[in-house]
Amino acid sequence: MILLCSGLGCLRNSESLYLHSMQFIYPAFLFALAALAIPIIIHLFNFRRFKKLYFTNVRFLKEIKQDTRSKSKVKHLLVLISRILALGFLILAFAQPYIPSGTEIKKSASRNISIFVDNSFSMNSRGSNGILLDDAKRKAREIALSYKASDRFQLLTNEFEGRHQRLLTRDEFLQELDRVQSGSASRNVSEIMSRQADLLAGKTGDEASASAFIISDFQKSISDFDNSISDTLIQFRLVPLEAITEQNISIDTCFLETPYVLLNAPAELIVRIRNNGDKNAENIPLKLLINDQQRALASVNIPAKSSTDTRLSFTVNRHGWQASRLSISDYPVSFDDNYYFSFNVLEKINILSIGSPKERDYLNILFRSDPYFDYSSVTSGQVNYSSFDSKHFIVLNEVDNISTGLEHELQRYVENGGSCLIIPSESADLKNYSSLYQALGCNPVSGKAENPEKVSAIEFRHPVFSDVFDRGKNRNENIDLPIAHKYFQFSRGMKSREEALMRLSNGNTFLAVTESGKGKTYTLSVPLKDEWSNFHRHAIFVPFVLKAALLSTNSVSAPSIIGRDNEFTVNRDSIRGSETILHLINPELGFDIIPESRALSNKLIVAVHDQVKQAGNYSLTSGDAILTLHSFNYDRRESDLSYLSPEELRRLADKSNINQLTVINTTNADLSASIAELDEGKRLWKYFILLCLIFLAVEILLIRYYQPAKNIQAARP
Repeated sequence: MILLCSGLGCLRNSESLYLHSMQFIYPAFLFALAALAIPIIIHLFNFRRFKKLYFTNVRFLKEIKQDTRSKSKVKHLLVLISRILALGFLILAFAQPYIPSGTEIKKSASRNISIFVDNSFSMNSRGSNGILLDDAKRKAREIALSYKASDRFQLLTNEFEGRHQRLLTRDEFLQELDRVQSGSASRNVSEIMSRQADLLAGKTGDEASASAFIISDFQKSISDFDNSISDTLIQFRLVPLEAITEQNISIDTCFLETPYVLLNAPAELIVRIRNNGDKNAENIPLKLLINDQQRALASVNIPAKSSTDTRLSFTVNRHGWQASRLSISDYPVSFDDNYYFSFNVLEKINILSIGSPKERDYLNILFRSDPYFDYSSVTSGQVNYSSFDSKHFIVLNEVDNISTGLEHELQRYVENGGSCLIIPSESADLKNYSSLYQALGCNPVSGKAENPEKVSAIEFRHPVFSDVFDRGKNRNENIDLPIAHKYFQFSRGMKSREEALMRLSNGNTFLAVTESGKGKTYTLSVPLKDEWSNFHRHAIFVPFVLKAALLSTNSVSAPSIIGRDNEFTVNRDSIRGSETILHLINPELGFDIIPESRALSNKLIVAVHDQVKQAGNYSLTSGDAILTLHSFNYDRRESDLSYLSPEELRRLADKSNINQLTVINTTNADLSASIAELDEGKRLWKYFILLCLIFLAVEILLIRYYQPAKNIQAARP
């Protein structure tokens, strides 16, 4: 059996290189090998007639005959071998020999082929053949033309559009291919393979006859082969395109130092900028624009392959939602030069106090003096639970007994993002309080201690105290702290997310905060009474209460990533009327849709699906009222222009669990030939024709130029 190893224009996903036995498309031609007997017969029967010559002395002729006979036999034998090989290779060529590639597609009347064309922003980079997206479309066309007109094709892009979830004729596929344009969406390799497999497995009863191609630059950020599907017989072929590496600087993200912004008060924005190139970037101008007006400017230096955080200070001079944009200038990759975000400057913070302290209401005195706070107070028997969703901060102010209804509504309020401060009553029902604390995830009350203790430690790193005191190593020792004459003790045995903000000298908790759901609960161990502590008269009381109220207003709307985040939420209390039609608009882009929405508890979930294509600030409106301003940004995974080489891609593919995976290297090989080779094996007939011609030439050279040397020696007299 003949074994041949061919150099295919592809790199296979296998643990070792395989040698496959040669096979034939038309094996019946092998019967013609019997014709090889003809030159052998001619060689065995010498039909040449000799002419007799008479000599008087034949002694010299005998010597010549004996010397040249063996050399003549060698020549005839070489000619015979050349003739047999030439005829044999000619016959083998007609039998169409090939070497199976190990990835052959099962023959069928019509096959289904899925072709993914990466049209993300990174494909706008240049390669050796021009713009990568144009090159990808050319290769997709070449792949389609490599198959029969009766085959069916799927065109897939990053948008995963509904019109691409069907099989097309070849002509329809080529028409759709011409319409492909660059887009903002970006998909991981695992997502692409899964989508291709879903369609091909559903449209054909035999996966072994289906092929799926992925044409992409294969950025490292999207190449998650470890998460790809493995239980499929579909042949996956990766077609990598090599880009010319570009320098790129991107605005990755930003966040406010505090979750609130006050009118005409300084605020700080922290901006993270990344240098994705291999050269240092110096003096990059960074602008902050709020409502199309420049509010801050900075110059940034970023080391190569790293990121840096920059602080921008700004003020806002009007209430309401603020459409904001960060901007840099970076050529030629510019899609990530702008970062959109939005935040709301509240006109008032709504605070509800539940309870009626028997002595002075210190919270009422504090909040009533500041017009920025809308403070209202009710007794525990007058609570309107439907008003909770409109409140930013709720204080349980020395309530003796907590009803189960109040407990349930407070739990729902906090889990949905509200903030609550619990100040115990001196005659509190500890069982009621413990039940509420446990519902909110706090440590329960274990009893009351009447031995005086001084606060000895404050958690300065927590936002509620982070900017109240001067920085220093021994701040707890250098400041005067409150004293608790008696206090409620909290159990430490329960597992909770409670964080102690102020501790007494004996280690007991004086003030704590607990994260619960999307909100938080502050728990104080003393009532606001002189016989219990001096906390309400201490200088730390006012900044604590004000900061806790301010931190309850999360006025920043987290931006969405186009192509990944298809939903965002808005508070239902801002919507007037149950039949109101919502609009998501961006006048600058001429964008106006009625998004899908559904209610969930006190929130309204707004779904945009794949309708938002461009980055920007979008207004969600109900009639003439703006409910919220929501920002959409492009996926920053595209900013990292690091690509996998064909060899790196092959190694990653080898480590994956995908059995039928091939990396096609199009650098030095014809794509159509590589596909035919993968589908049908390595065709060898051209090589056999070449060998036939070579041995025919050898035969001619032997006959014309190979003359055995004659060695005639004269006899001595």
